[in-house]
Amino acid sequence: MPENRALEGLRVVDLSTLFAAPQIGALLADLGADVVKVEPPTGDPLEGLGLQRGGRSAPYRLANRGKRRVVVDFDTEAGLVAVGELTARAGVVVCNQPRTVLARWHCTPEEIAARNPRAVVVTVSCYGTTGPWADRPGNGSLAEAFAGLTNLTGEADGPPMLGSVALGDSLVALAGAFGALAACWHRDAAGGSGQHVDVSMYEPVIALLGPAVAAWAPGEPPPVRTGSRVPGGVPRNVYRAADGRYVVLSGTTDAQVARVLAVIGRDTPEDHAKFGKSADRLARVDELDGLVADWIAAHPRDDVLTAFDGARVPITPVNDLAELAEHPQVVARGSLVTVSDPTGSVVLPGPVARLGATPAVAGPAPVDAVPVAQVVAGWS
Repeated sequence: MPENRALEGLRVVDLSTLFAAPQIGALLADLGADVVKVEPPTGDPLEGLGLQRGGRSAPYRLANRGKRRVVVDFDTEAGLVAVGELTARAGVVVCNQPRTVLARWHCTPEEIAARNPRAVVVTVSCYGTTGPWADRPGNGSLAEAFAGLTNLTGEADGPPMLGSVALGDSLVALAGAFGALAACWHRDAAGGSGQHVDVSMYEPVIALLGPAVAAWAPGEPPPVRTGSRVPGGVPRNVYRAADGRYVVLSGTTDAQVARVLAVIGRDTPEDHAKFGKSADRLARVDELDGLVADWIAAHPRDDVLTAFDGARVPITPVNDLAELAEHPQVVARGSLVTVSDPTGSVVLPGPVARLGATPAVAGPAPVDAVPVAQVVAGWS
């Protein structure tokens, strides 16, 4: 572990369960925060979900990396006292339970603030804590559909599609960690107090749709699915090479398109007149995209990559995880890391924030619980 980490000394109580909200604490733990995951005697339901490695849930190990774990019986007075003592000493508290449950635990944002005015309380829910759907249950998949991402995913003539990964859940983690650190800055650097950070699961998805939102105006038809294309830019697509392997090419500026035309043998005055300016080629999207697709389909993938790389046209192979893990760029930067604990090892994404002086480190998820009294004493 590095001697200095950016969030050293930040105390985090993680009351959350399942996959989305616990990742907030994991991101903070990567950066050095002391994150204590509070679980009931039955454990987090996530431990029984997903692929099991070494008898442990791989999603649990991802979402709870770098944390300590304590076990608390929320149905007992002693358990509620223990949770109260932990939240009274925490700099950040993360929870995703319904408000009725938090009230039973005396852990609503207002109750935590009453005993710890400096606490930053991050709540995660599908639709946020205000509005007519505030109490409606949901998850990352529902958030993707509700916020419009599912409607824009898929082929133009096909049905809406959910992604193959839990995108909504991971966006929540980034938004929650960002909000928590902004609130900590306001408290610690600007002389403010703690506050409630209300993170819905659907609003980070809307943020992801920013370009589509900004290009639309009320009263106009809403954006539609375009497959791997994007409105307003061509060529941008997934292309199949002659050997059955795939690349993504996205070179949509006038200068890039001029170089694309040279690579595919269409470097003529007539072609430049048709495709050289954005407005002209957007009127001929199918024609230009088809020319690029045909050229790529006639050449092996490695030759395609070499040709467009040489012409300074943005292109990359479509990697599966096995290819990604062996790629020299990923190896050089440590973009994937192997984290071990007494039950075995698991491959995890490396920390996304690369801090030069205080680097982030992904640690193992907890195996055994530590006594609550030990944590309280260490935080006193």
